[in-house]
Amino acid sequence: MPDLLLRQATEADAPVILKFIKDLATYERLEHTVVATEESVRKTLFGPKQYAEVILADWKGQPAGFALFFHNYSTFLSKPGIYLEDLFVEPALRGNGIGKALLKKLAELAVERGCGRLEWAVLDWNEPSIKFYKSLGALPMSDWIINRLTGDALGSLASS
Repeated sequence: MPDLLLRQATEADAPVILKFIKDLATYERLEHTVVATEESVRKTLFGPKQYAEVILADWKGQPAGFALFFHNYSTFLSKPGIYLEDLFVEPALRGNGIGKALLKKLAELAVERGCGRLEWAVLDWNEPSIKFYKSLGALPMSDWIINRLTGDALGSLASS
């Protein structure tokens, strides 16, 4: 696709990454939970300890979407994996193959890096995304329940 450029994000892209994070949160009806700032994005993605990576999609020279991911590990496979934390494409640009191109790039990275899998979560009400992921061959892991500790519960367990 000549109109699409995928590239590794740089520190200069922190404002665009933060915009996409906020736009995704709005789409997911979770904007009230976003506390990320440009500074925290710079520190955690481009600082001395880089916790995740970002692939940006530019459409006709303009930011169009992103995929934010990090490595996890499968003990059963004894291999690393890639966990896609966030995938977002500007609503006006959906249907141009940008989301598929981002996922294809992550699959390529997973294969190049010797990963055993690529995985992500999707909100159960997000039927357009679920349908899209299934069209790519993704299988929902309906027998697994995601658990999370945050805020006071996380602090309480840490200090117990």
